[in-house]
Amino acid sequence: DNQIRFVKSALWYHGYGRPELYQLPSDGSAGSRELLLAFSWLLHRISLLEQLLAWNRVKTGDETSVCTCEDDLLNSQKSTTEVAPEYGLEDRVDVRYLQWLNGKLRFQWQSLHAQHQEQCKLLHKIHLFTSGSHMDQILGHFSVTETDLVRQPENYSQLLQLLESETMQLEAFLEWKQLEPVYWQWMETVLDNMAEEGNTSKPQGTHVEKSERPKVTLSCPWADSLTGQIDRLSSDLMTVHDQLHKLVTHRKAAWCEKVKTREEELQKDGFSATARKIQESVELKLLDLTCLCAPKKNKMHGLCRLVFRSKHPASKTGFRRPVSKEPVSAVSATEVIRELQMREASLERELKQLQEECRRRLDAIAEGLDGVICVSP
Repeated sequence: DNQIRFVKSALWYHGYGRPELYQLPSDGSAGSRELLLAFSWLLHRISLLEQLLAWNRVKTGDETSVCTCEDDLLNSQKSTTEVAPEYGLEDRVDVRYLQWLNGKLRFQWQSLHAQHQEQCKLLHKIHLFTSGSHMDQILGHFSVTETDLVRQPENYSQLLQLLESETMQLEAFLEWKQLEPVYWQWMETVLDNMAEEGNTSKPQGTHVEKSERPKVTLSCPWADSLTGQIDRLSSDLMTVHDQLHKLVTHRKAAWCEKVKTREEELQKDGFSATARKIQESVELKLLDLTCLCAPKKNKMHGLCRLVFRSKHPASKTGFRRPVSKEPVSAVSATEVIRELQMREASLERELKQLQEECRRRLDAIAEGLDGVICVSP
């Protein structure tokens, strides 16, 4: 029961929208074909096998996860609100329980942050003490795994077994990629059979909505015409972008003159601070608008190996060795911090908007209560 409910909850969270799966009995007596469809959907939607390979990968270096791309949680929620399972939350949930969960989550988050800071300090010590000892000129220092192997060489057999297991998984994945087209052809026949069974099981008097299912084909004859349309739209958008840029520049100059004149007229103490706050808010909004209108660049996402960089890299023996300034496709911490600060400012503005909306709704509810005085925090 618990396993089946967990599977349904996980599929609903990822946005699986087939209602027949959520109507299956909880005793597992039926639904093997529905599970096959759900498994195939996960293979295509979230790249399940690639994620499993990344999860089980043997990490010989000190890595950290870097992600500056926007998550599509809001988009996935739009498709999952209509397919809520029957075993979901009740209509009414105690607010105090939600507050307790929020406090527990905050405490765990702070504990995790403190542990991560301690881990960073220990990694810095290892990288600093082993600087100049590695044969690789790009790295120049040992990782935690390499340091442990140096201290305890007998553990290399266990690491060798893990690497052999990972090699077997990669070989199996390569074999799967060769046979994957056969699997998807088989899944198309399964879908066709299920569609035919669904049509025959429907009464003749009922109206059935037909929806075209896009078939996966290797060749797309309409790709050339679509590419031409995309090119024309791109040129039109660039023209409109240039026109809007000129218009914004002209209006910005006009507004600057008006603001300057108005500031000279007012000459008040609080005007400068208020104008500075308004200017910062407008700059942040324009920055978000620029990011939305700019062409999408490749966001940083995935694991990156931590490499210690010192101003004076030297080995313990006293001589310096030539170390490359930056490895290939390196990610600077300053760049990641800048991206995260922009994301933080955007989330803070969104949070303030939601708080104002909640405050207005609470005020509207409080006005309808007789004899109750509500003091806003």
